[in-house]
Amino acid sequence: MAVRLRLKRYGRKNRAFFRIAAFDARTARDGKPIEELGFYDPWVADETRKVSLKRERIIYWLDVGAKPTLIVGQILRKHGIHPEAGRKQSPHSSAAAPA
Repeated sequence: MAVRLRLKRYGRKNRAFFRIAAFDARTARDGKPIEELGFYDPWVADETRKVSLKRERIIYWLDVGAKPTLIVGQILRKHGIHPEAGRKQSPHSSAAAPA
């Protein structure tokens, strides 16, 4: 099962509010998530209250292979969670690049 970290839309028309959640890749945008991992409210002026993340659970999902969407990846990087850096190294990948 492919898992994606993506946004789930809430709120009224022209006043969107989003929850960040782990979804099966085949699930609809507003379908039932596997787990909710935080929220993002683009309308809040205070930057500290704009985003709330469950860091441990997000890192867990990234470690088991979940891929964030473009926007979720940008939000995670902005808050110090680097989707590429949290991945476990494959035993078949080498540390040195071939010449």
